[in-house]
Amino acid sequence: MAQQSDLTPLLSRGLQSPDRPSPTRLRPKMANRLSSSAPDPERPHVEKHMGQYDSIMRDVIIGFSDGLTVPFALTAGLSSLGNTKIVIMGGLAELCSGMISMGLGAYLAADTERQHWDAEFARECSEVDNMPELERAEIYDILADYGVSHAAAEPLVRELTASKDRWVRFMMDFELRLPEPDVGRAWISAATMGLSYFVGGLIPMLPYFFMDSAQRALLASVVITVVILLVFGFLKNWVAIRTRKAGFWGAAQTLIVGALAAGTSYAIVRLLDNGGSS
Repeated sequence: MAQQSDLTPLLSRGLQSPDRPSPTRLRPKMANRLSSSAPDPERPHVEKHMGQYDSIMRDVIIGFSDGLTVPFALTAGLSSLGNTKIVIMGGLAELCSGMISMGLGAYLAADTERQHWDAEFARECSEVDNMPELERAEIYDILADYGVSHAAAEPLVRELTASKDRWVRFMMDFELRLPEPDVGRAWISAATMGLSYFVGGLIPMLPYFFMDSAQRALLASVVITVVILLVFGFLKNWVAIRTRKAGFWGAAQTLIVGALAAGTSYAIVRLLDNGGSS
């Protein structure tokens, strides 16, 4: 692999287009905002981004939210039969099968993503080898979208195309917008989503393990699940967006979805049970 040279001077020179307004030419309010946000040498700047944890957080949200709503809806529906043993057996069967299904689906999705990246990487390598001029023209087009003129982009393009590895990685990142997936992502995604589903689905079932009356257990399950749905809905939006408004909207949204799922399941089982007994 060729040593990557320092492209910072070239990038900064290219991005300083004559058509791009400088902070002193901006509106006073914007200029003051820019000057007030200048880095303090005594206080190092630390950016807060999700980074590599965003995919894990996404798997947790999908698995836990599905685990809360689907098993809860099933156990709520089965509770209309009035037998906690049936609720526990049906809930555990769904919980185990759902955990395996969610984990397998997450694994296949991550593995397919990796295979797709490998195929696109091989195709891009072939295009760099067989159509270098066309690929160079595409770099100019990409930089033009960022306001970099052809003249300013020339030295940058020479630096990029001097190394095939750097050239191909640039095309993957900026032309195809395909970051390289982690090799172990498939197993991590499968375990994260499967366990999140199991934990989320086990919570609404807990009252049925300790109460003999299915109706009392249902009420306790409803209260517990409503609290968990509200807290989880708030946290998942707040972690991603960092505003209370988004958190409250996420709490309400998650609660509505869970309530609709549980109410529909309960009504269907109730109707089927009444139809069979009539």
